[in-house]
Amino acid sequence: MKIHLQRKNEAVHFEGSSELADVKVNIDGSESIGGEGKGVRPMELVLMALGSCSVFDLSSILKKQRQTIEDIQVEVEGKRREEIPNIFTHIHITFTLKGQLDEAKVQKAAELAVKKYCSVHDMLAAGGVEITYSLKIT
Repeated sequence: MKIHLQRKNEAVHFEGSSELADVKVNIDGSESIGGEGKGVRPMELVLMALGSCSVFDLSSILKKQRQTIEDIQVEVEGKRREEIPNIFTHIHITFTLKGQLDEAKVQKAAELAVKKYCSVHDMLAAGGVEITYSLKIT
């Protein structure tokens, strides 16, 4: 796997691309280092990676269990330590699901998706980040 970052201005706005897709991602730093709000910040990308990795697996498991999913939304919130580097110490994932869903199956699927199959989870947890999750079924 390989990515490429291309500088887009004199500040810290970059465009990210991947050898696996034609999609471009705009990445920018905080205002304190010259960011201009032209993209997501790197630590936000980490949260997006964890949320997307987990929800891909959750969706797949629920489909295999023949659960009817009408909608899934994911919110990921990270808390960072004060000292530099400001790494994440705790991350919480909230999955909000809508559909014809068996709560016990959703609970089991979420546990497998987050704790067993998501490689982003394992990478962060190996670095000491506490990762929790909760479910809302509507």
